[in-house]
Amino acid sequence: MDVRVEDPELQAQLNRWVADTGRGPQELIEDAMAGYFDELARVRAVLDCRYDDLGSGKVEPIPGEEIEAYFREKSAAARRSLPGP
Repeated sequence: MDVRVEDPELQAQLNRWVADTGRGPQELIEDAMAGYFDELARVRAVLDCRYDDLGSGKVEPIPGEEIEAYFREKSAAARRSLPGP
């Protein structure tokens, strides 16, 4: 496999991992890709399950306005808990 890393910062990170671990760049990239694809499959399975639950009526969707209000209040509460002057 040939991989071209165009981002200098990413290449520097890869070089540090190679130096720190003694593993080759190809091995590190293959491990990273495998981990990424495993995580992608897990997320997709969760989303598929949630869509199935919505489609079957097992769960009810929450209206967007309720979600927005919840996070606005949560954010306001966090700001109120910050130490003030």
